[in-house]
This record gives sequence, C-alpha cells and structure tokens, in this order.
Amino acid sequence: MENRIDYQKHAELLKSLAHPVRLEIVHGLLSVGCRNVRCMESHTGVSQSCISQHLQRLRAAGVVVADRVGNEVYYRAASREVAALVAALMEEEATAYVV
Repeated sequence: MENRIDYQKHAELLKSLAHPVRLEIVHGLLSVGCRNVRCMESHTGVSQSCISQHLQRLRAAGVVVADRVGNEVYYRAASREVAALVAALMEEEATAYVV
C-alpha cells in the first residue's frame, strides 16, 4: 500500500500560520507557555479582540485546541507536527517546546 502525502492538509497548516500574529501566538504557546488571551495580549501588544479572531482561525485549522477551566479558556498547540514546523521556522529545537 502506497503512503500518499496529503498536500492539501499541509498547505492548510501553512496558510493558517502565514500571518505574523498567528505565528507569534503559536510560537508563544509552544515556547513561553502563555496560554490564555490576557497573557497573549500582554506578550504581543495586540488587542484581545484581534487575538481572539486569530485564535478562532487557528482552532478551525486544528493548529491549537482550547480547554475551559471555569471562566478561563486556555490554549495549547494541537500536535507535535505544529511544534516541528514552528521549530524549523524559528531555527529552534522542538524538544524544548511545550506541546
């Protein structure tokens, strides 16, 4: 049986990361561990509404997942594939990331 590469899936992942704010959010989730919107807002300087819109796109693409704890929503990278891709872009080691 032949292993087929899902180019469409990989292209969608790249498109979801192809914005500086989304890339910064995902990199922050992986390296800093900043997991809620308030923390992301203070680290990026981007407004809460803008971060929320980008998180919505990242969630729809399966790049991040959200966990609700009480009134707070905490985000994390969805997979090691995302971590590996971001590590390659940032010239870092994916083993240092929180997944």
